[in-house]
Amino acid sequence: MSISKWKSLSVLAVSMALTSPMASAADAPLTTQIVDAFNKIYGSHPGFRANHAKGVVVQGTFKATPEAAKLSRAAIFNGSVIPVTVRFSDSGGLPTVADGSPGANPHGMAIKYHLPGGSSTDMVINSLKFFPVASGEEFRDLLVAIGESAPESPKPTKLDQFKASHPAVDKAFATVATPSSFADEEYYGIDAFLLVDKAGHKQAVRYQMVPEQVVHLKPEEASKKSPDFLVDDLPQRIARKQVVFHLKAQLASADDQTKDPSQPWPDTRKVVELGTLTLDKPVADSTEAQKKLLFMPTALTDGIELSDDTLPVVRTGAYAVSFSRRSQ
Repeated sequence: MSISKWKSLSVLAVSMALTSPMASAADAPLTTQIVDAFNKIYGSHPGFRANHAKGVVVQGTFKATPEAAKLSRAAIFNGSVIPVTVRFSDSGGLPTVADGSPGANPHGMAIKYHLPGGSSTDMVINSLKFFPVASGEEFRDLLVAIGESAPESPKPTKLDQFKASHPAVDKAFATVATPSSFADEEYYGIDAFLLVDKAGHKQAVRYQMVPEQVVHLKPEEASKKSPDFLVDDLPQRIARKQVVFHLKAQLASADDQTKDPSQPWPDTRKVVELGTLTLDKPVADSTEAQKKLLFMPTALTDGIELSDDTLPVVRTGAYAVSFSRRSQ
């Protein structure tokens, strides 16, 4: 089945589940509960994503290194020039969030690689170095705790209690900051994937997208920026000069776990450069373009496989629920 057909069927199935008279909050699928929790925190904003609602879309190309072709037989790593569509975004479900506010962290980067024959494969990464929780169920519980922890809530709040038993939450969010530009930020693949070479050998990796320079702003500097400075900057910057990123892969050792995205691998693990991402074309009507785009962490191509990390499947399901709602 083609990726586009699989995507259409997935969205249709989710839409049917959402409109079923038998569905209720108590027995809703986990992915629906996650989107509902986001909507409780941020409200519902028709036409926008439940999370990472504010963003900007640009286009460019990707060209892999010879080292990438050794690790994976995937078409995106064969050394040809692959067209890409890339969406950068602020965190949260508010389409009007100020780019320099703490609530806009972590920032996201979603890449759609357009393959020969009309298919595509996606990569969804963000500026967190690792995820705050280990599973989709724990992520739902974190969102519920946030939604039930208003400033006036008695102490300790539900969020305080959750973080007390999940120390990775504060550790993960301590790794983010406001960049001076979407082009000056590092983005990480929090989930482990398997690269499969021509002989069938599998190597667990976590992606890293590294810019030419990393520039972070101090909170007081970020607060003085215009509300849309990141979204406005990127198309203007690309119109003047190409923006370049380097896609890299951190390689797991044989004894590294791949199931828990809240547990990073040691910094001593080998990192291999997979290729160069060059962004050279602003999109004329970015707001409309991004409404039609759906990036799926599980939209993979031959040569890239899921690991035992279950979060990509949960993320894909939640994105489909969100897409179905914003498309209605």
